[in-house]
Amino acid sequence: MGAMNAAFGPLDQETYCFYLVPGFSAMGFVAAMEPLRVANRLAVRAVFAWRLFSADGQPVEASCGLKVAVDGPLDEQASVLIVCAGFAPRRAITRPLVAALRRMARKGTVLGALDTGVYLLAEAGLIGEQPVTMHWEAVPAFREDYPRVRVTEELFMLGERLFTCAGGTAAIDMMLERIAMRQGPALARAVSDQFIHSRIRPHEERQRLDLASRLGTGDARLLAVVEAMEGRIEDPLPLADLARRAGVTRRQLERLFTAHFGMGPAAYYRDIRLERARSLLAETGLPLIEVAIATGFSSKSAMARAYVQKFGSPPGSARGAAHLPLSRGLKPTDEKDCRGNR
Repeated sequence: MGAMNAAFGPLDQETYCFYLVPGFSAMGFVAAMEPLRVANRLAVRAVFAWRLFSADGQPVEASCGLKVAVDGPLDEQASVLIVCAGFAPRRAITRPLVAALRRMARKGTVLGALDTGVYLLAEAGLIGEQPVTMHWEAVPAFREDYPRVRVTEELFMLGERLFTCAGGTAAIDMMLERIAMRQGPALARAVSDQFIHSRIRPHEERQRLDLASRLGTGDARLLAVVEAMEGRIEDPLPLADLARRAGVTRRQLERLFTAHFGMGPAAYYRDIRLERARSLLAETGLPLIEVAIATGFSSKSAMARAYVQKFGSPPGSARGAAHLPLSRGLKPTDEKDCRGNR
């Protein structure tokens, strides 16, 4: 073990502080913290340390129901802080927390976010020009709330003072990259091997399976049409245009969709738009008419009829605690509001 220790670069310690938001993703949190523990074991020294915080210093319940004890309320002296969130990140947005994050940023704290933890940093006006990433499912709603923030769907993004991660297993790859940066690639590879993680994925890899894998087909005609549908939610393409993209007639397109998906292209397209509507309703405070416009419906009544037909309940039933009016009422100080206001 002594020889192994000598092979791994500098041994100065770095402390990671995790701020746990109620409903945080346990998978992402553990995937970020465990590489630090294993790195210490392989280096035969505590090259990394970690502390856990919550809003009130009490245990925090993850989305899976797991309760995690913390070291106390947020310590603003932290040099590296990772905000860990999951479903309904807006529940955690409060004026005191936003003010604390701004103070920490001014003092030079390196800020990170797992999954939807980006919401808290964006609300505090701390993103700036650097692109961020988060779980792909949360991206559409985030873009509606913070149109000036550049969002990618890469696994993670590392900057000098800000880093973000999609969560899930991507947190392993992000932390391995940070371990390599701080302690050398040899230690990062050894940690990866301990997790039976055969390849450290680079940040630019996409989060989702490719479209062919998701749809279970290699038919280039179907792939071209579905890709076009997913790319044009707000302004749906006419079926005639979709058929031309596939190089088939409209009737042939109907047969292709019915054979593979059990429904025609119009119904399939509508379902894609309704799934987006449900996500926006659950994760943002957009009025119904704005959700309808964002998902290509001519009116909120048209969306409501289609919504009830698909989900069996009115659009209002999707509204939860994911969005709190308070967050829109927060006023930035000297930082520019990510929504483009002052």
